[in-house]
Amino acid sequence: MYNFKIESSGIISKEFLELNILDFNSACRFVAELPYKRNSNKNNLTCIFEDFGGTCSTKHAALRKLALENNQENVKLILGIFEMDSNYTSKIKSTLYKHNLRYIPEAHNYLKIDSEYFDFTQPNAKYSDFKSKILVETEIEFDEIASKKIEIHRNFLQEWIKENNDYNLEEIWEIREKCIQDLQKNDD
Repeated sequence: MYNFKIESSGIISKEFLELNILDFNSACRFVAELPYKRNSNKNNLTCIFEDFGGTCSTKHAALRKLALENNQENVKLILGIFEMDSNYTSKIKSTLYKHNLRYIPEAHNYLKIDSEYFDFTQPNAKYSDFKSKILVETEIEFDEIASKKIEIHRNFLQEWIKENNDYNLEEIWEIREKCIQDLQKNDD
């Protein structure tokens, strides 16, 4: 996999260096190993270190920022909206079933490095797990994971609702929130 040595004195670089994480590959492994959970303040990318965990957004935004701090412009942050269904994760099966939905469009962040895609949300996450379910992709920046990501996602859902079901935007967003809660549950 693509790699570089962490040499910057930027805020994210410092966090990794303080943990004796000296290169990008090691940083990616560290981030993937962090528990999946919502962060206290995703506008502050050091939240993944403070909260010892993160979402696809905060984990990949921190990696994008790390790359930028080290002059690695080819590491891009991608926002994909994909069909999140029970085949992708069985944790949401009962929520989807309860609301008579086959899937719900979910926004997911990951990296594109040159022409390859990488997902560091969890240790076993792979772009190929959702590649065939992608409905739309766009490049965003590390500081757009809060407002811009939500805006893009909600706009997409608004159009999807017109064509696909009887729910309004707030109802779909609530069902989506329940699915996210389901994802945060530990496997028993």
